[in-house]
Amino acid sequence: MKVGDGDHEALDRLISAEQDERRRLALFLHDGPVQNLAGIALMLDGALHSLSTESSFEQARSIIEVALAQQRATIRELRDLSFVLEPVVLRDHGFGPALRALADQASGAHGIEIDLDTDAATGIGETARVALYTILRELIDQAIRRGPPERIRVHLAPMPDGGLLASVADNADPERRRRSLEPIEERVRALHGEVAVSTTEDGTEVKVTLPPHTTRR
Repeated sequence: MKVGDGDHEALDRLISAEQDERRRLALFLHDGPVQNLAGIALMLDGALHSLSTESSFEQARSIIEVALAQQRATIRELRDLSFVLEPVVLRDHGFGPALRALADQASGAHGIEIDLDTDAATGIGETARVALYTILRELIDQAIRRGPPERIRVHLAPMPDGGLLASVADNADPERRRRSLEPIEERVRALHGEVAVSTTEDGTEVKVTLPPHTTRR
């Protein structure tokens, strides 16, 4: 099969989006957990110095308590990151429970009401399941960054041709930065799907349509 210029351009955009994602992940690790661990090491060095010189056992105890609290916070950050990259619940329990876990996490962290209707995802193929989960996660994250909103609604519905329609609607400030949707559009195009965005005074709705041959593979 001959690959056209449009296919090459789409592949280039997808590679660029993936590189941007890796760069964002590297910056998060460097500026977050790595810096935290370096700070913990310095605090422990200070505690050891206090103990070795017997200058102040209480000071050493106080330093260790702060280091322990920082370590636990870093573990939570890394656990959250691992959940985002490859949620175990998606692999072990399926799409619906994984999305519910994601919604519960976002709701608890930001006080958002998240309404899910994911029954139509039953039987979706593994490739599309992982990709769709990633797309919905990014759309939820974008809505939170814009607002956060008071509520988000995620709805999946079967299409007459056997495909799948996924929509994410929120009442945060309307999305005006088209560029922020480009990584999502690239993921959808990789599945041969389409993205439509509509904005009103009530917020933003993003609709993702996937064809039947990608949702079942």
